[in-house]
Amino acid sequence: MSGRESAARRAEELRRLIHHHERKYYVENAPEISDREFDALVDELRAIEAKHPDLIAQDSPTQRVGSELSGDLPQVRHRVPMRSLDNTYSEEELREFDARIRRWLGGESPPYVADLKIDGAAVSITYEDGVLVRGLTRGDGEVGEDVTHNIRTIRQIPLRLYGDRGTDVPSLLEVRGEIYLPRSSFARINREREEAGETPFANPRNAAAGTLKRLDPAETARRRLAALFYAKGAIEGVRLEGQWEFIEYLVRLGFPVNPGSRRCATIDDVIAFCEEWREKRRDLDFDTDGIVVKVDPWDAQERLGFTAKAPRYMIAYKYEPERAETRILEIKAQVGKTGVLTPVAHVHPVQLSGTTVSSASLHNEDEIRRKDVRIGDAVLIEKAGEIIPQVAAVLAEKRTGDETPWSMPKECPSCGRPVERRKGEVAVRCPNGRCPGRYRARILYYGSRACMDIEGLGGKTVDALIAAGLIRDPADIYGLDAEKVAALERMGTKSAENLIRQIEASKRKELWRLIAALNIPGVGARTADLLAAEFGSLDALRSASLDALESVEGIGPVVAGAIVEWFADPDDATFVDRLVQAGVNTKALPSERKPKPVAEAEASRFAGKTWVLTGTLGGFTRADAEARIKALGGRTAGSVSSKTDYVLAGEEAGSKLDKAKKLGIEIAGEETFVRWLEEAEGGKG
Repeated sequence: MSGRESAARRAEELRRLIHHHERKYYVENAPEISDREFDALVDELRAIEAKHPDLIAQDSPTQRVGSELSGDLPQVRHRVPMRSLDNTYSEEELREFDARIRRWLGGESPPYVADLKIDGAAVSITYEDGVLVRGLTRGDGEVGEDVTHNIRTIRQIPLRLYGDRGTDVPSLLEVRGEIYLPRSSFARINREREEAGETPFANPRNAAAGTLKRLDPAETARRRLAALFYAKGAIEGVRLEGQWEFIEYLVRLGFPVNPGSRRCATIDDVIAFCEEWREKRRDLDFDTDGIVVKVDPWDAQERLGFTAKAPRYMIAYKYEPERAETRILEIKAQVGKTGVLTPVAHVHPVQLSGTTVSSASLHNEDEIRRKDVRIGDAVLIEKAGEIIPQVAAVLAEKRTGDETPWSMPKECPSCGRPVERRKGEVAVRCPNGRCPGRYRARILYYGSRACMDIEGLGGKTVDALIAAGLIRDPADIYGLDAEKVAALERMGTKSAENLIRQIEASKRKELWRLIAALNIPGVGARTADLLAAEFGSLDALRSASLDALESVEGIGPVVAGAIVEWFADPDDATFVDRLVQAGVNTKALPSERKPKPVAEAEASRFAGKTWVLTGTLGGFTRADAEARIKALGGRTAGSVSSKTDYVLAGEEAGSKLDKAKKLGIEIAGEETFVRWLEEAEGGKG
């Protein structure tokens, strides 16, 4: 045997051993060898690969940390969309969910699978012939960002699946799960950031999501992310019957799965499971805010299908928000991006849901009066949706008599202009369109995850930039100089360079993000997505007529009017021109554009037509039907209107079908729909 052949055999054996011991240590928590012995195996493999570079395999453990990327993360479409979940908050609502399931399944009472809802960053990882080839973030559910370079650094995630190709390992597997930062790692990282003079992370979820999108995998590896898996996307080459069997299958393949998963025969068992974990979840090393409940058999899932936004066969049971007692130190009015003043209670710092909270929203002046909130009060605060701290209740019995009532200021706290309260509105507004407080809020909104997603452009950084006279509005960020930013207090060279890199990357983001970031009244992320797909460029949108805007499915006359009015404003027009001059992308990326009608479908019932789906389909899932329509140049909408061309009505179609009949819209049953598909896809028109 030649030296190279011997090296190849030893390299394969070392890869097998290292994968085995990684699984025992990181997944099963049952190490069989010492750290020193494990490192020796890795060092031996690395030495062989250095001598024989052609032996480096895609799934080699030495390739977990690759080189740093440059530019933006690539956008990739999911094979199967990653949908959101409907929520429920009580035992009664869980029982209603069960009743709906049994009714839709004709009286069947299927078993469920219940597991902990992990508070992290959702991902989809693809394996081909057992080898990891791609890892994507959830993104918008249809398109995610390619974070394969960071996925490989997470040692719990197998680079090669256990088992033999053709018997145990599928030819294709898209597995969904959650990447999270363990609480222990979160505490360590924040200590290190504070010692380095950097701003600590707000919570483990944000830290995990931000880390996953970093360009440098070496830094990701140092943060020690973890993972748990629980769902499938596309799967080929293996036959399974249900969710519980799939979870057991994941364990055999080497994946870490949710420690609290359980197969429940009845809804009573599900409810007992939820109660069992209500307090026990606080002892885990990751954050969880509820339980995900899924119908177990996959054939039942297929029959149940989807609503416009979520699967019918699963639901998230959310625990009531955690509360903490603290005391209000002061109340201040904060100016928002639209000029609305929001009262904010500054409280004695307290731990809540894994983070330190020092302020909480009071919503508006009427809410303060309703709850009789006073400066000095002992209060209970909670996180709305486990995210935004708010004052939940006043502990009036703890008053000493020194508490002080609060009222909204008569002048804007930022610019000093008299505030206004329009007739019939709760909101108090600053009418000054050039108010510095409004600009601050607009900058924060522009850089938020829902808009341009500029990591590092948080409140403290924006305040420092404004105080130093470096920025006044969002367009100014594109003129920032790294050296001047680095000179700011608590910033430093590395943080400044990272911020400038993030700002530069935002120039190449999707058009819908820019449209949302413009802060046009009534135009959020979903509406911005519709506008980007319809008009394809910012130039086309800003010159669109009122009629053209109203003709877009999902855009009503109020929003259409607001868009025309916004672009007609000289200040807003100048703002847009400055963004264009800075080089911000103003054209829809390929993933955003409406599908172009294919030649075969030009005369069909799909090209350029709007479909609404309602009821339960038997032959395929709602996602499959929507994909077929879009592939033929059509589009789908969530509600029936005069702009709807066709309605696909499955079993138990409800109010959408009734409305379609009243409007005289053509309705297709599933059999007719299939025939039309075959005609269009066959090129018969």
